[in-house]
Amino acid sequence: MLTVCAGAVLASQAPEFAQQYRQRLGGAIEELAVVIADFDADATRNNLNREQALDVHRRAQEPFLKDRGVSMETAIRRLDRLSLQAKEFETLPPLLRPVAIAYGPDQRLLDGTLRDFEPAVPVTPHGAVWTGAGALLAYLIAKLFGLPFRRKRRANARHLVR
Repeated sequence: MLTVCAGAVLASQAPEFAQQYRQRLGGAIEELAVVIADFDADATRNNLNREQALDVHRRAQEPFLKDRGVSMETAIRRLDRLSLQAKEFETLPPLLRPVAIAYGPDQRLLDGTLRDFEPAVPVTPHGAVWTGAGALLAYLIAKLFGLPFRRKRRANARHLVR
């Protein structure tokens, strides 16, 4: 019984974890968009598009400028990845959002969500489904691992009856 309750409680947190991850995702997208928009504005003021500005950094002799260009390229790629993940979250029904994290989470967002995660009582229908699924899975696992012991107990009981 304790195993079933533990499984239910653990699985019930999946929707809340997904929600907290999703909130961080939105914040990261907003902040990266500001940084990249500033970079694009600087490029435009200097009669360059983004790719030309990045190329200036790539060709720079100064290591700091080269490194800054690499940082901007990394930020642009990350914004693209995060934006795709946010779209995936929007297209999925709430029940499946916890699963979306399993497919290529952003490590920084995942680490931050794990570090700051605050459990919550699931009061949504999808929270109830995850709770039930966790209870069922824990029950099945407990039964599976207990099976060899039940067989041994039955064999011992039959031996005593004879």
